[in-house]
Amino acid sequence: MRNIDVNDVIDNARFNKFHWKVLFWCTLIIIFDGYDLVIYGVVLPLLMEQWNLNPYVAGLLGSSALFGMMFGAMGFGMLSDKLGRKKTILMCVVLFSLTTVINGFATTPWQFGILRFIAGLGIGGVMPNVVSLMSEYSPKKSRSTLVALMFSGYAVGGMMSAGLGIWIVPNYGWEIMFYLAAVPLLMLPLMMKFLPESVAFLMAQKREGEARMILQKVAPFRDINEMDRLIVPPTTESKAPVLELFRDGRAFSTSMFWVAFFCCLLMVYALGSWLPKLMSTAGYALSSSLMFLMVLNIGAIIGAVGGGWLADRFSLRSVLVSFFILGSVSLVMLGYENPMWFLYTLMGIAGATTIGSQILLYAYVAQYYPTSIRSTGLGWASGIGRNGAIVGPMLGGTLLALALPHHMNFLALAIPGAVATVAVALVGRRFRNRHAQSEANAGLAASN
Repeated sequence: MRNIDVNDVIDNARFNKFHWKVLFWCTLIIIFDGYDLVIYGVVLPLLMEQWNLNPYVAGLLGSSALFGMMFGAMGFGMLSDKLGRKKTILMCVVLFSLTTVINGFATTPWQFGILRFIAGLGIGGVMPNVVSLMSEYSPKKSRSTLVALMFSGYAVGGMMSAGLGIWIVPNYGWEIMFYLAAVPLLMLPLMMKFLPESVAFLMAQKREGEARMILQKVAPFRDINEMDRLIVPPTTESKAPVLELFRDGRAFSTSMFWVAFFCCLLMVYALGSWLPKLMSTAGYALSSSLMFLMVLNIGAIIGAVGGGWLADRFSLRSVLVSFFILGSVSLVMLGYENPMWFLYTLMGIAGATTIGSQILLYAYVAQYYPTSIRSTGLGWASGIGRNGAIVGPMLGGTLLALALPHHMNFLALAIPGAVATVAVALVGRRFRNRHAQSEANAGLAASN
């Protein structure tokens, strides 16, 4: 009888059809998630006209889903550590899809805002869980690339939302965009059948037989059989897993992750909610304004996949710092008059380095925390960061209401990028310095 280290099997597995299956379903869920979230920015110009909304109220409506996402990310992130990734993901898919469909029947801003909040619970809850599941099953050498590739589905969903909106909203009204959210509900039986459960959760629940069957698919060349005993590295159990985020030298880095998430999500959701309106206010037609949103999400796909590839060859920290600097510069330049082709290029760079950075931040957090608190770490980083996402749409509404010069709007959106650059650069610094000091002290003691 052999002792098989579960983490070793997954880390050193060869990418095969099982990994393709996990990547496909996690990416598909994130596509639906991204579609449901970006939909508000697509319909906002028409909603403001139809319901005679002022910018402040429109900003609050945009933030309603983000309030839900904050609570959903923290609540469902911790819940999945108790109920399992698969069950929690499916619950979130039903919640955000069903509520978004019902949202299409809203007739008042109050109804719309309440339904968006409920949908936000599911949208926020699904993100940390699919990231955790994809990260757990990815071979170590390609983990950043696979997580970034999966999370680029968010940008695909946003691109679909913008692309369909260009055709549907002017011709058929905004309601159709919400009815299309029924598609994930139709695919729910397939998700239940093909989406795997977390091996770490199965082992914690003493369901070793199910874990063994999954590991046989993850690494068929290992010839894992019924006689082998599966083992997992021991973890420190805690009745308050959130406190574990601040133990073992993780407190400073956890705080910096939260700052980076806050700033990055502020930029992402301010742009996602207000970009079409800001550009139409600057004199561009609605179709052109929606095209800017589409280019933003195309850039996000390139940034996420390219950033993941770079991170597997260099480091997530250095890639993120570079991305945040580029994102801030491109946003500043977007505020000035330039040829259309150059504006589209800048918008693509902004998408690659803002939405792309958000995707890479999830990958960074997923790799930083141990498996036992990974969903909690992701959930709380995402949940705290949602405060930035909430501020983003309200900031966009405030900027629009103040009627500032066009370049000042984009300058205000670029400032959080500079703050995020510093925060990411500081992740792990205090722990490494303390570790180096400990080694120095040990060496000094040995020499004495």
